[in-house]
Amino acid sequence: MKVLVVGSGGREHALCWKIASSKQVSHVFCAPGNPGTAEVGENVPINAGDTDALLAFALGNNIDLTVVGPEQPLVEGLADRFREKGLAVFGPSKAGAELEGSKAFAKAFMLHHGIPTAASHTFDSRRAALGFLASDDATFPIVVKADGLAAGKGVLICEDRGSAESAIEMVMGKRAFGEAGNRVVLEEFLSGVEASIHIITDGEAYVLLPTAKDHKKIFDGGKGPNTGGMGAVSPAPAVDDSLLFRMESEIIKPFIRGLKQDGIAFRGTVFFGLMLTEKGPFVLEFNVRFGDPESQVIFPRIESDIVPILASTAAGRLSGKLVLKDEVAVAVVGASSGYPGSYKKGLPIDISFDFPASAILFHAGTKRIDGKLMTAGGRVLAVTGLGRDVESARNFAYSAIRHVKFDGMVYRKDISKV
Repeated sequence: MKVLVVGSGGREHALCWKIASSKQVSHVFCAPGNPGTAEVGENVPINAGDTDALLAFALGNNIDLTVVGPEQPLVEGLADRFREKGLAVFGPSKAGAELEGSKAFAKAFMLHHGIPTAASHTFDSRRAALGFLASDDATFPIVVKADGLAAGKGVLICEDRGSAESAIEMVMGKRAFGEAGNRVVLEEFLSGVEASIHIITDGEAYVLLPTAKDHKKIFDGGKGPNTGGMGAVSPAPAVDDSLLFRMESEIIKPFIRGLKQDGIAFRGTVFFGLMLTEKGPFVLEFNVRFGDPESQVIFPRIESDIVPILASTAAGRLSGKLVLKDEVAVAVVGASSGYPGSYKKGLPIDISFDFPASAILFHAGTKRIDGKLMTAGGRVLAVTGLGRDVESARNFAYSAIRHVKFDGMVYRKDISKV
């Protein structure tokens, strides 16, 4: 079987790494990939957003399965285009991808199908949003969300009216996230512990993946601005079997029923961003792709071959079970100084020859220039450690990341501790 993975981040390296271990797979391509994916497969110089070129490559190279990593191509309808040509693709339809592409659409879906979520209001104009903040209906803290895709940075927690007004000005006035700020969702702030639940589904059946918890803030202690994720741990410490059962009955099963009732074609993964409150689990957001950096802790914990599940899902006949390792995984992200704001690129990366075999290095924002490994993004790489418990996995990860160096490299020191 020949598999094409679309994307270039740490998630795609983790996907390629796992897929390449399958005895069913003869060759893994990644478009455009990164230096890490090149170590386990073959990179193809096609941008993830160039659907025409990706389609031509898949047809011309007899690709048996395409797995789409990032959300943007899915929102733009890549999966629909591939299926129209009879190609097997793991990823939802454009209609299904709208569950991530529009927070307002996702909120309406949750309300319609009785999925627990925070109270919210959606506004198409800055004036209306500011008017709500000035009303008695507004309570603080409040969460300001850009409606569209914003690379994980379009969610702003505002402690008071002034900061919320500034956030709306940034999103809708200055258009910090482009067209994603055409609408905003103002949402009730929920207190609790965050967790991530991934499922693979063909729109009928589903398979649970290992739970995970990511750390979004740039600084230790959960301080500073949101990022795409600075690290993760799996399983999620706060999720036990009884809570998982409740999540399935209150969130996952109503979600699957909702897809069928609304006629939404879905063959891919759903990543539920959750807040575990005193009243139970609430959905913060839907994502229609594997999480990053959650993938870097989820895939290393899967013992069994994941390709049959991906392929059967793409065919609309999900079958198979996952066997998990009885281990904990902790991933620590090394980022460029200045991220999630402006940062330098093209800095040399040094990985010592004695990088420990007990850890896994996943590339993200890296690039080879004249054979030398250089930085090429905000989140540069992730180091994953596996251990019998959280402490040993964390120790393996932090011991390993000290073997990686580049100028200005920053990473949190408290992943899995908070």
